[in-house]
Amino acid sequence: MNITVAGENSLIIYFGQHLSPLHQSSGASPEIASQVQQAVTVLTDSLGDLIIDLVPSYASLLVIYDIFRTDLHTIRPQIRQLLSGVNQSDQSTGQLVELPVYYSIESGPDLEQLATNKGLSVEEVIELHQAMEYRVYAIGFAPGFAYLGEVDERIAAPRLATPRQQVPRGAVGIADRQTAVYPSVSPGGWNLIGLCPQRMFDPDATPTMPVKVGDRVRFNSIDRETFLSLGGVL
Repeated sequence: MNITVAGENSLIIYFGQHLSPLHQSSGASPEIASQVQQAVTVLTDSLGDLIIDLVPSYASLLVIYDIFRTDLHTIRPQIRQLLSGVNQSDQSTGQLVELPVYYSIESGPDLEQLATNKGLSVEEVIELHQAMEYRVYAIGFAPGFAYLGEVDERIAAPRLATPRQQVPRGAVGIADRQTAVYPSVSPGGWNLIGLCPQRMFDPDATPTMPVKVGDRVRFNSIDRETFLSLGGVL
C-alpha cells in the first residue's frame, strides 16, 4: 500500500504493485478491488467528518479531506494505521444487483458480428454474457457508468476501431474483458449486444445509482415486450 499526495487536501492510496497476467489487460483484480472496498468502509466509519469524499477505482482510492479539521501530517499516518488490517484474503462480496437486458439483433447492433468473430451463435454469446457474476470495479467516464468485470474470455472483444458518435442510454457493451451499461446517450466504442431498461443514474432518486464499487452484477435476459413494459425505448 502506497499513500501519496494528490492535492492540497487529497491523498491517493495505491493497493498492490502487480496484477496477475489474467488481469493485466483490464487492470482488474478481485483481490485488490476487495482491498479498495474494505478501505472505503474503514475510512468512512473511522474518520467521519474529516472526509469530504472517497473516490474508489480499480487499484486506488482518492481521499479528499477537510483541511479545516485535519492536515496531511495528521491524516496520513491515521490512514496507514487504520488500513494496516486490510488484506486480500478478506474479500467483501458487496450487494448483488440483477439487471434485465433485452439481447437481440435489434437492440444490440454488434451482437451478430461479435458472435461471428468468435465462432459462436448469437444465443451462445447471450448465454455466456449472462452466465457470469460481475464485480463493479469502478464508476467513471459518466455518472453511473460502472466498469464490470470480467466477461468470459470467449466473448471478450476489443473496442471498435471507430467509436460511434451516439450510443443510446441503456446500451450494454463489451470492451476487452469488461462490460458495462451506458447510463446516458453518449459517444462510445464498446461492442453493443443489448439494451437495459434500468436507469443507471437518476439524480432525483435515492440512491442515484443502483450499483456502487464493490457490488456484484448479474444480467438476466428479457424479451422485447418485457423490455418495453419496463420503460425501455428502442
